[in-house]
Amino acid sequence: MRIVICGVLLGLLFGCSEPPVSRETPQTPALAEVNTYRYTVLLNGNKVGHLQATHQLFASDPGHTVTVDYDYKSNGRGPAYQEEISLNNEGIPQNWQISGNTTFGNPIEEQMQIYNSKATWQDATGPGEATLDRPALYVPQNSSPYKAFILAQALMQKDEQTMPALPAGTLTLNKIETLKVEGPEGEIAVSTYALAGADLDPDYLMLDDNKQFFAYIHPRFIVIRDGFEANEARLRQLSANYSTERFEALQAQFAHDYQGAVRIRNVRVFQPQDLSLTEPVSVVVQGERIHAIDPLSVATLAHETEIDGAGGTLVPGLYDMHSHTSDDDGLMNVLAGVTSVRDMGNSLEVLGELTNKIEAGVLAGPRVTRYGMIEGKSPSNNNNGILVETQQEALNAVRTYAEHGFPGVKIYNSMKGEWVPAIAELAKSLEMRVSGHVPAFSNANQMIKAGYNELTHINQVMLGWVLEPDEDTRTLLRLTALDRLPALDLNSEPVQTTLDLMVENNVAIDPTLAIHEYLLLSRNGETRAGVKDYIEHMPPGVQRSAKVSLAKIEGPEQDAAYRGAYEQILTTLKMMKERGILIIPGTDLGGAFNLHRELELYQQLGFTPAEILKLGSYDMAQYLGHSDRGSIEPGKLADFFVVPGNPVDDIKAIKTISLVSRGGVFYYPSEVYPQLGIKPFTEKPQVNAASAH
Repeated sequence: MRIVICGVLLGLLFGCSEPPVSRETPQTPALAEVNTYRYTVLLNGNKVGHLQATHQLFASDPGHTVTVDYDYKSNGRGPAYQEEISLNNEGIPQNWQISGNTTFGNPIEEQMQIYNSKATWQDATGPGEATLDRPALYVPQNSSPYKAFILAQALMQKDEQTMPALPAGTLTLNKIETLKVEGPEGEIAVSTYALAGADLDPDYLMLDDNKQFFAYIHPRFIVIRDGFEANEARLRQLSANYSTERFEALQAQFAHDYQGAVRIRNVRVFQPQDLSLTEPVSVVVQGERIHAIDPLSVATLAHETEIDGAGGTLVPGLYDMHSHTSDDDGLMNVLAGVTSVRDMGNSLEVLGELTNKIEAGVLAGPRVTRYGMIEGKSPSNNNNGILVETQQEALNAVRTYAEHGFPGVKIYNSMKGEWVPAIAELAKSLEMRVSGHVPAFSNANQMIKAGYNELTHINQVMLGWVLEPDEDTRTLLRLTALDRLPALDLNSEPVQTTLDLMVENNVAIDPTLAIHEYLLLSRNGETRAGVKDYIEHMPPGVQRSAKVSLAKIEGPEQDAAYRGAYEQILTTLKMMKERGILIIPGTDLGGAFNLHRELELYQQLGFTPAEILKLGSYDMAQYLGHSDRGSIEPGKLADFFVVPGNPVDDIKAIKTISLVSRGGVFYYPSEVYPQLGIKPFTEKPQVNAASAH
């Protein structure tokens, strides 16, 4: 496919390669130019979709209209949007119509209009309006990456390159650099920009010398002009570098690595071994480890930095056991007290570089335990980990992960179930654990017998009780078929057989309960339950996204079925807990506040807050063989956090963290959150530097 590029009008620059098209009728103005631009969507190097944008310029209209067709599919799902945007002579959208569906099938009908200095809009959260005393840019709730170009073009018309955003916030555009890329007809120059203010993280886009959209870049995801796909890996790395540089700067500014010992005075220590709290004590950190736990009567020494714990609770660092690690969630995890994660599928190169920077102190991030994902090639495969087409390639993937020191592998949906016994046998001979989804056309019982140590996602287990053998779980069916669960008898033989097998084979479950709550209980226009405790602290874009359903809800009957499915999931997990099956807390949602919610939900399974804290710290350290963390004891790593309240009585207290130590490097969330557009939850503790004593 080729890109059609024509002339410049009103600040939007195009080079001419086709004659103007005129189709004047009594009802429509004459078209002066029609310009179509085509782009390829690539995910981890694999082509998964397309984006096409057509600009129509009219002879009698000072603005112009853009239509966008965007669609991609990966892992059996993906978004599809049709957009029509009317721009004025400053490039500011005056009308924006969006239809289609989100990644998980939630239908989209979004619109915005500006008329006579009044903006009105309708999105999944409901209607909104604003009276404008100056130009503003509407930020769609759901749209294609071409949105970034539309907004950037408008910002470039302003000297300061900043404008108010609708429904809220401020947008800013910053140029980063100019570089050369190789194309079908040789090199061209492109410039990269950061578009910030719409969300927690900026968008990175590239424009050519004519200020025309060239690419949208992300460490895993690229939308790039047709013909330039060979640049994909380089541009993904470039995006990763930009993101990393941002977080490196935050690390340099806000990571406190004090010289000498640090004494955290007046805290009560949570002891997971017996679920108790100590009397108020002082905890002394020397280097990256806990040096001593002293009575309050022991004075602070002159060479020690003293931090006032103010009677708060000191909690061992938490684990997110289902992560897909990236630099943009590393800092958020640390600030939320998540000092260890298990990565359940990533690029070898990306993960290796990232963990090296974390361990070197260049980036903030949790300690990472790596599991290697193995996925079979199919029309709907996941584009992550190592993709294989034969059993031998799958076995080679196990060896590759073993050579890189991975303690486990994760099997995914498009793998052939009949390959799993050989994979598990090899992995276990290499002292690696085996976990994963249930491959399509298989069931949990077969995977347990094949050698799984752990099942990932509770839906992967329960679908085996309601699906027909020929139904394909590589599609959205693995989510939508949950509406069959309310009719399932959980005391039936199929259910009890699976639970018996899990007990007999000591198989754990990583249920990712929070993501199932999100899937089954979120509804358009309602702030979802999992974020209510903290959403008002978040940037406007995050607040807005919290009111969108993850899945398509067909009507009252399916609404009730999904709610009933969630209750069946809770009952199943209670049964697993009662049977002694280990429940592993992971999110698949980036951790941080989502891990807090995952843990909080476990109260619905019968865990007490103290048991939850133990499960999320000490038990996971034991499960992964980490004898150097999981509790606060002399000699162990100084991985912990302080909250003003008492999470042993109220697990929600873990959301208000005043201090985090990750290996003796200290972070104060109240310092960092404003840099991310987040309103702090508590105050920074008083710190007396060593030189002051």
